[in-house]
Amino acid sequence: MSTTTSTPYRAPLVAYLIANVVSICGTRVSAIAIPWFVLISTGSPVKTGVVALAEAAPLVISKVVGGPWIDRLGARQVSILADVASTGVVALIPLLHTLHLLSFPVLLALVAVAGALRGPGDSAKGTMVPEIASAAKVPLERVTGLSSTTERLATFIAVAVAGALITLVGEVNALWVDAASFGVCAALVYRWLPRRRIQTEKATTDEPSYGQRLLDGWRFLRGDRLMMPLVLMIGVTNLLDAAVGAVFLPVWIKNHGLGPGHTSLVLTAFGVTATVCALLASAIGHRMPRKAVFIWAFLICGAPRFIVMALDGPLWTLVAIYAVCGIGAGFINPVLSALFIERIPPHLFGRVNSLSSAVAWAGVPLGGLFAGAAIAVIGMAPALLLAGALFFTATMSPVLFGRNEKWRITPDLPGPQETAVPTDRVAVPAA
Repeated sequence: MSTTTSTPYRAPLVAYLIANVVSICGTRVSAIAIPWFVLISTGSPVKTGVVALAEAAPLVISKVVGGPWIDRLGARQVSILADVASTGVVALIPLLHTLHLLSFPVLLALVAVAGALRGPGDSAKGTMVPEIASAAKVPLERVTGLSSTTERLATFIAVAVAGALITLVGEVNALWVDAASFGVCAALVYRWLPRRRIQTEKATTDEPSYGQRLLDGWRFLRGDRLMMPLVLMIGVTNLLDAAVGAVFLPVWIKNHGLGPGHTSLVLTAFGVTATVCALLASAIGHRMPRKAVFIWAFLICGAPRFIVMALDGPLWTLVAIYAVCGIGAGFINPVLSALFIERIPPHLFGRVNSLSSAVAWAGVPLGGLFAGAAIAVIGMAPALLLAGALFFTATMSPVLFGRNEKWRITPDLPGPQETAVPTDRVAVPAA
């Protein structure tokens, strides 16, 4: 079915959102099942950590190197190929275990390959957002907001499903579900998502090499006076968020004589308000000033968490502040995703999006190390205040460095029957 008529075609949007839910649920299942499998089968926390690193490192690297292939082959094609390959790789883990052929080195290799496939697969799905918004004739914030909503909602569902599934069938058999989720995603993308690529480079006799295409993406990202500060900021905030999740929050809960159930209570309070506000952003985000939303959202969801934990208040204050933080967090991803999509030229979108994502993820494995080292050197409360100060400084830096840049390139807000994606995006001149 053509997506160029005046009638909105919503099937790609619905399929994309369903694929997003399925993908996240499958990923969360494996994120719980694989560590449990390693811990139970080996009894070694060190090996469990090694497996986590074996997946994370190739994922970040493949995000960097996969971008030019997304622009060359098309996001839809890369997404399908990555998901089909992931189906087979993940399924090998329970299959080889059943056949008593799964040694620890083989497990490391399979997990590393799975991580390497997830990088370009995830980036490719994000690269299809402009085409989906254009087909459905909705603002970019509508698609990015709904995507953020389904991501947060799927996380809730996945945690409950993963726990119940592992309890019922075991951590190894739960990986069959993870493998199947990749197959479902591939089928949804193949059947429903737009076949037309956004805009790939035209084949010429002097077509640039792979290295040149990758370098072009980096030069654009480095030269954009707003995007580069934003990407670096996201890298810092992701590191600090990982520090909270891996160390600061569990230590705070333990120091107060509480248990894992209270950690879930705190995170649930955050997740509920973040999900509701992401849904709200999908409805009205395109009518809100992006710069103001960015500033207020990060002021609400950033430093207050660290300050409340540093002041060592009762549990209810932390639950309340996390619920308030979720209000700000719900608006962030829809706004930033739409801003990035508008600023990146179509023929560079795959590689710049992948590079941005890789930089944003780079600090995540270091979050726990930072928190643990900070607590050991200066103590819990000073470490929390330091993290809060870093979070505040990082989130306000794009406002300073990008103060003369436009936060919205489209001059007019799209109406009900207007395309929400500009046909000719403005490329930001290199510095």
